[in-house]
Amino acid sequence: MKKEKIVAIVLAAGEGKRMGSGIPKQYMIIKSRPMVYYSLKVFQESEVDEIVLVTGEDEIKYCKQYIVDKYHFTKVTQIVAGGSERYESVYHGLQAVEDVDYVLIHDCARPMINQRIVTDSIRGAKQFHACVIAVPAKDTIKVVDINGYAKETPPRKDLWVVQTPQSFEYDIVKKAYEKLIEVGDTTATDDAMVVERYSGVKVKMMIGSYDNIKVTTPEDVKTCMAFLRTRKVFHALHEIHDRIIWVQMKLYQMSYHMRRK
Repeated sequence: MKKEKIVAIVLAAGEGKRMGSGIPKQYMIIKSRPMVYYSLKVFQESEVDEIVLVTGEDEIKYCKQYIVDKYHFTKVTQIVAGGSERYESVYHGLQAVEDVDYVLIHDCARPMINQRIVTDSIRGAKQFHACVIAVPAKDTIKVVDINGYAKETPPRKDLWVVQTPQSFEYDIVKKAYEKLIEVGDTTATDDAMVVERYSGVKVKMMIGSYDNIKVTTPEDVKTCMAFLRTRKVFHALHEIHDRIIWVQMKLYQMSYHMRRK
C-alpha cells in the first residue's frame, strides 16, 4: 500500500508591522533562535514528510543559508515566495507541491506549536477531512455595531479561538483556494473559512493549547520567552491542564443540553 504523503506549509512571508521591530517578526531572535526556527523544528521532528517554507521573495536565499541549512532542516524541500496577503501565500504553497494526501498550514508566528498538536492535526485531517487546532474561548465575546456599541453576546460555550495548524485533505483545500482565486475573494481570514465557503466540507475543531499563542506585539515575545523557559519543566502539566479544560467544556455542554430538554 502506498504511504500517504503529508506536507506542512509554514507561512513566514508577513511583515509584522505591529511588532515595530524594524525587521520581519519571523526572523526576530527568541532565546538565540529566529522565531521561524521553532515551527520548522517541530515539523522536522514530526511524521510530516516534507515542509514548504513560504517567505518573502527577497528572503529566500537568506532562509536557505541561515535557517534551513544552518539548522539542518532536511525536510524543507522548497522555499517559495509568498504573496502580499496571507491567502496568496497559502495558495503559492499549495501550488508548489504535488502527489500530496494531507497538508498542514501553519503560521510561523505561532512558535509554541508542539508534537502533540501536529499529531492531532494529522489524525484530524485523516478522520474528518478538514480540521483546525483551536481552544474554547475563556473570555466573554461581544459583537459590536458600527459605532462600537455591544449588540450581541454569543454564548461562550459556542465560541472557539482558532489557531494553526489548519489541516486538510490536499485536494479539498487546493480546489477551495482555486475557487477563491478565481472569484477574486479577498475576505477570507483563515484556511478553514476558505474550505467552508468553497468546498462545503465541515471543519472539525481539534483541541489546541493555550500556550500556542500568536506573536504579534512585543508583549507577546515576552510571553513566548517565558513559555520557552518553563516548557521543559511544565510541558506535561500544560498538556494535562488543556485536556482538563476540554473535558470540563464537554461536560458543561452535555449538562447544558440536558437542561434544555
